[in-house]
Amino acid sequence: MFHRRPVALSQLPGNTSLNLARMSAIEGFSRSILVSILPLVALEALGSKENVAIAYLIGGLLTLSITLNIGTIERYLQRRWVVTLGGGFLVLAALLLYSRSTIFLPLGIGLRSAAASVYTVCLSLYIMDYIGKKDLTLNESRRMQYTGLAWLAGPALGSWLVAKGYVDIPFLLSAIAAFIMLAYFWRLRLGDNKVLRKAQSQASNPWQAIKRYSGQKRLRIAYSITVSRSCYWVSLYVYGPIYVVEAGLPVWSAGVLLSGVSTMLFLSPVIRRISDRFGTRQVIYTGLTITGLSLLALGFVGSPKPLGVVFWVSGAVGGVLLDVLGNIPFMRSVKSHERVAMTSVFSTWREASELLTPLLVSAVLVFFPFQAYFFILALMHFMSAVSTSFLPKRL
Repeated sequence: MFHRRPVALSQLPGNTSLNLARMSAIEGFSRSILVSILPLVALEALGSKENVAIAYLIGGLLTLSITLNIGTIERYLQRRWVVTLGGGFLVLAALLLYSRSTIFLPLGIGLRSAAASVYTVCLSLYIMDYIGKKDLTLNESRRMQYTGLAWLAGPALGSWLVAKGYVDIPFLLSAIAAFIMLAYFWRLRLGDNKVLRKAQSQASNPWQAIKRYSGQKRLRIAYSITVSRSCYWVSLYVYGPIYVVEAGLPVWSAGVLLSGVSTMLFLSPVIRRISDRFGTRQVIYTGLTITGLSLLALGFVGSPKPLGVVFWVSGAVGGVLLDVLGNIPFMRSVKSHERVAMTSVFSTWREASELLTPLLVSAVLVFFPFQAYFFILALMHFMSAVSTSFLPKRL
């Protein structure tokens, strides 16, 4: 889902996997508690969906510049300090967003996403240094269950607190959760935990990495799948709450929508078994198609209506299939000696979707009503679905 996933949090022997899953849940809660209220705060402060799109675009540019240089940062800071820097971004983002300033809002949005990127890249590299490819599907399924707990509670709690008049509390809880995540990380780092010891992989030049990444067809396909998925989640988590309010539903229902779709993550074990039966590639194709059809339906619904919420939810069904399995094509295609460089590039799917989504929305609103955006996003999903035919049948 939108801004909540490390790429590869894996199931390792003993308590290591459990510890890392718990840490990801804490980090996810720090962001999820703001996710249902942040678009409404931005809309209130900035005045229109066009201005909200611009704020997210500026934030996306900031996040992209940080993500592409994580490898460079890692040359000067040990990886544990890079993770600590990401936690600091979360705390600072909560403070900036709390200000509700038209100047600080884009900066807070960018730092919040940058924190997720830093966490994603560093945890992915820690794990891929120690985990075999054959266990990835099982590992992703377990990770999603723990992530789902944070994203089940966070959006609903944030919306409920705002509805009850405790507008400042979600920002405070977000910052506190970030501090707890950092404390837990350092407890693992300083304890007897082999995974969080010195990193084995080393960073490389980001521009050379981009060139190398773009030259590999399977990695390009993996990127298109993940960007399409993320664009849907960006749309749901940014414009979904606005859609709900414009459809005449109460503000708290926006949190219920976002928390509700998060409950689907608890189907991760079922999705894993389905992929074992029918193949990962087929399930990814199905997920992209379901989301694409749901977006078409949203476009045909037209202006916001309660019926449209049904199609937001059905689109999330496809999105969850992709959440569980969408990173597998990259993980099984990347070469071991290129993990750091290729992971840094692959992890820009978040920034790419955050840039592409508001760009498309802004362009559409110049000439067409907002619902035209749904048709464009549906086309993106259908194109990505077709591209899966170029992946190995038994991925």
